[in-house]
Amino acid sequence: MSLNRNQDSHFQKAGQYDLLANYYKYIDPAKHIAYYQKHLKYMTLAAHSLRTQMNPPQSGTAFPAKIRFVHASNDASNVDIYVNGLRVLNDFPFKEASTYLSLPAGKYQVDIYPAGNMVSTVLSRKIIVGQGKNYSFLFSGTGKNLKWLALEDEHHVPYGETKVRFIHLAHDAPAFDIAVKNRDVIFSNIAYRKFTSYLGLSPMTVDLETRIAGSKNVVLSIPHVRLEPNKVYSILLIGSVTDGPDLEAIMLEG
Repeated sequence: MSLNRNQDSHFQKAGQYDLLANYYKYIDPAKHIAYYQKHLKYMTLAAHSLRTQMNPPQSGTAFPAKIRFVHASNDASNVDIYVNGLRVLNDFPFKEASTYLSLPAGKYQVDIYPAGNMVSTVLSRKIIVGQGKNYSFLFSGTGKNLKWLALEDEHHVPYGETKVRFIHLAHDAPAFDIAVKNRDVIFSNIAYRKFTSYLGLSPMTVDLETRIAGSKNVVLSIPHVRLEPNKVYSILLIGSVTDGPDLEAIMLEG
């Protein structure tokens, strides 16, 4: 099957950016990341065009949704979490992420109580989950003012590659930039309860740092971030810049 002009152009650009990314891999991590992101962008466009051309959409088997919970409220006690009245997590502590739970697609009621106490909820939300999709439901803030964040997770990554995103869950912290240590910014101006898109990369171990947005003021070093092939990561910024516990980065798969 011959390539159309768009596919040919996408592959050419992907190859050019791959060469640039490899050139800068060991001499300038920030440029490596920037060029590799462009390489993946055009490879994805080319692959999508080919899949559409060769494999028209077909109806398939229904797959369950998968959900997990993340406790990022530094001021909240351990909690119990119920889905449609059934307890799915017991005595769930700060800084913990649950394993993924499988559910049929549909609507659900999520209620979060102080551990061992069902008198009144600390947070209550309705959720809708789609067939075959993966979700993280995160709660942060103070015990009396918890905030809910629902994210769709990506688990697919091109073979041999890796992906990473950042999620800001430190309730009293300003907006942050994420940068390669002493180098360029990768993600800019991430405010509380905001998150980045996934960034596709070649596998690496890199030193990162969190800066006050728009400045060189480093508030958190994130050394030796190991991004392995065929894996997707979320890095959560949690804690407090005033009252404690200290600001820190938590790395999760997915």
